[in-house]
Amino acid sequence: MGHRLSKIVTRTGDAGTTGLGDGTRIAKDSARIEAIGAVDELNSTLGVLAAEMLPVPIAACILDVQHDLFDLGGELSIPGHAVITEAHVERIEIAVERFNADLPPLEEFILPGGTRASSLAHVARTVCRRAERALIGLAKTDNVSDFARKYLNRLSDLLFVLARAINRAEGQADVLWRRDRKHV
Repeated sequence: MGHRLSKIVTRTGDAGTTGLGDGTRIAKDSARIEAIGAVDELNSTLGVLAAEMLPVPIAACILDVQHDLFDLGGELSIPGHAVITEAHVERIEIAVERFNADLPPLEEFILPGGTRASSLAHVARTVCRRAERALIGLAKTDNVSDFARKYLNRLSDLLFVLARAINRAEGQADVLWRRDRKHV
């Protein structure tokens, strides 16, 4: 990378455009920039989660995902470029199975909650769903890798499982949705 980022204030975006990785400039409110921004927001949200005290395997998994998301942002910044592969999707699926293996089966919906870290995993899950929707929106007008879409879809599943695994590691039960609760 060298000294590419030595000058942060460039003023090149003052007119409402931004540069892509291939050198083209597009509007900052385009579907592509919306998708890139949503992936960046997800990565930042995972950074907040990673700042919590987490079990080492969960922290390592989140760091791997953050690297993948940075790669995905790069993929999106160069139209037609693909970085996320089937192997990335499979790695997420394996992680879902690994972290879910020790969790009790769900018999009811759960609410986001429990520990702070678990709640942050749920926030990351919802941000992931927004990034997925942004990618699907981009795919209506531009080519988007199937693996990128699958990756985000599986990642939201992983974040749901990690939220539960974090609660379990802290001795906190899932917060169950109670359909029969009395309304006051």
